[in-house]
Amino acid sequence: MSRYKVIGLMSGTSLDGLDLAYCHIEQKNKEWHFKILETKSIAYDLEMQLRLQNALHLDAVDLLTFNASYGTWLGEQCRLFIEEYGLDVDVISSHGHTVHHQPENGFTYQLGSGQHIANSAGYKVICDFRTNDVSLKGQGAPLVPIGDQLLFSDFDFCLNLGGISNISFNYQGKRVAYDIGLANMILNYIVKKINLSFDDDGLLASKGILNNEMLKKLNALEYYKLSFPKSTGYEWFLKEVVPIIETTTDTVENLLHTAVHHIGEQIALQVGLYVTKPKSKMLVTGGGALNSFLMKTIASKLDKTVNIEISDTTLIEFKEALVFALMGVLRLEQKTNVLSSVTGARRDSSSGVMYQPI
Repeated sequence: MSRYKVIGLMSGTSLDGLDLAYCHIEQKNKEWHFKILETKSIAYDLEMQLRLQNALHLDAVDLLTFNASYGTWLGEQCRLFIEEYGLDVDVISSHGHTVHHQPENGFTYQLGSGQHIANSAGYKVICDFRTNDVSLKGQGAPLVPIGDQLLFSDFDFCLNLGGISNISFNYQGKRVAYDIGLANMILNYIVKKINLSFDDDGLLASKGILNNEMLKKLNALEYYKLSFPKSTGYEWFLKEVVPIIETTTDTVENLLHTAVHHIGEQIALQVGLYVTKPKSKMLVTGGGALNSFLMKTIASKLDKTVNIEISDTTLIEFKEALVFALMGVLRLEQKTNVLSSVTGARRDSSSGVMYQPI
């Protein structure tokens, strides 16, 4: 097949909603090209947010039950998306929603049963992209760098600001990537104290002042001392970060302001270690790229060592869904879609499990 017509699905750790991107993906002269033709974001209502957030604490039977029902729901959203825009679809490629991520214990678990998606939507589905890499002693994350390498090679750094911040770049002839640490997850957690879902454009954070004690505690988190490959997620956030927030007595504005400075400092620290030339270019995507106060803070911490390029809103919001669409295509072609140089696995792999509608 010369051109693949794929729906990429992404649900991230920020718990804001489900992203769907209908993409055309093809390879010409050994280079991959893409077009994002239609997109849709479905915000999670409070009930779904709470269910996904608390899935970490479910017993096995309840977790598997939710896995099935959430998969059916994902498939239904795909079916409605296809009908709404009259889409011609070859395959649905789904990331799922990460609940457990413990590569050190040999497993990772993303909600969203592939068979239920396939049966509900009526199309072939590829999902579960992380498990194979973990079985090969990898981190199972980050996965997006394969897209950075194949679709965005013009940039020296690709930074994604979702619930977690992660970065990818070429290092010693190979693509490397890792989770830097916090991003929207901490900001969204803080504003829930005043019944908001997010801090629009960082307006509240911009009104705050720095809480130096909180900043010191955040910067001292053990995760930041680890060398890559490394990855983290909601479990780490609950265990290590939430206690810092909850034991800090201050205004929401000051908590947000401090969190933004922490995010910026950690990003600047990591980028600064690997800048090899002046005027390096960094592509920034993910919801955090729409937060102007966060972006100004990151830019100030980088101190002009890197030129930040923010793409159009569609790519900012749907890059991860696009990359999972690409990963599905690579899986269909049995080509590498998970890089061992990124995850630390024993070898590269073509990962993902396929399900046919029945």
